Amino acid sequence: MVAKVIFLMSDYGHDPTETAVPFTHFKEAGFEITFATEKGESPKCDSRMLEGITQVLLGATKSVVSQYNDMIASPEWASPLSWMTPTLDLSAYDLVFLPGGHDKGVTQVIDSARVHELIAAYFPLTTRASENKKAIGAVCHGVMVLSETCRADGKSVLNGAITTALPTRFEQLAFWGTRAFLGDYYKTYGACSENVEEAVTKKLAQPSDFKNSLKPAPFVVEDPTFNYISARFPGDVQLMSEKLVALTKSLTS
Repeated sequence: MVAKVIFLMSDYGHDPTETAVPFTHFKEAGFEITFATEKGESPKCDSRMLEGITQVLLGATKSVVSQYNDMIASPEWASPLSWMTPTLDLSAYDLVFLPGGHDKGVTQVIDSARVHELIAAYFPLTTRASENKKAIGAVCHGVMVLSETCRADGKSVLNGAITTALPTRFEQLAFWGTRAFLGDYYKTYGACSENVEEAVTKKLAQPSDFKNSLKPAPFVVEDPTFNYISARFPGDVQLMSEKLVALTKSLTS
């Protein structure tokens, strides 16, 4: 059985590393890949992470740029779906993937009522005890798509799950370290907005359900209740992708 994965993305602004590295791994694993944006047009990742001083300091490496170029030349990238389509049903996919990115454009998917509707229907299918055998992965700001999605009881779908996301320490270092020449670029919702860690943690059942590491070594969290894997930032996505491939293969074999 060929595993099917869908990337839910904004039209612009996602991090190229957090998109291209998983794409490469899923492609090499033989997965059938679909992209979905609001307008059904090919997404465009954050150009600051691909060029100029921001790429040199905090952006994609040369190897990732090569993977990114292969990704945007792929037929999958050229023919995305629209997540606004009324007939779109995520249950047709074995894995839903939510890349991150701090450009303000990613609020399009984080705040989308339609995306929340889709995720609210899909997330229960990832319960490990479920016969549906679905999986979901999210990194950095992609975790906020989940934390902002509410169940019928008004609580986040992540209430009862454990997760990680972009740590406050990292977000603040990037923001204050670049504010003089990039303004509030590294704060997705503006200079005085909540940090990602705070925004996600308040939606969890208890603060201790947010797992953190401030070490540079790759770090991912695998939830024990759901087939859900989360990561903090670009440095984690190699490991995250490997684990998502293994998890999805185990569910579809």
